[in-house]
Order: sequence, then structure tokens, then C-alpha cells
Amino acid sequence: METNQLRELEKTELVEKIGQLKQELFHFRSQLAMGRMENPMKIRDTKRNIARVHTVLQQKA
Repeated sequence: METNQLRELEKTELVEKIGQLKQELFHFRSQLAMGRMENPMKIRDTKRNIARVHTVLQQKA
């Protein structure tokens, strides 16, 4: 996800986005534990996206 796209969102939308990304991360981790994960790099990308959203939230505060 692009940082510019995140900056256009409202605070409530950013909080919702964090929730969605955390659910996605949980899903990827459970897939990894079961051995069904095809691309483990998705976990890293999801963590980075969560950090990006947190950074934009801090900037808006």
C-alpha cells in the first residue's frame, strides 16, 4: 500500500485498515503454521503495511 493513499484516508478509516491488516497477518501466520503458506514474504509485507498505517496515524495526531 502506498503512503500517499494512506494519507488521503481519515483517522477512522486508518484504524479500520489496521484491524483488517492484523486479521490478514493472523491468517498468514496460521497458514504458515499449517504449512500451507506459499509466499512467506506476505507476512513481512503485512507487518510493514501495519507500521505505515501507524506512522500516518501518528502524523495526523
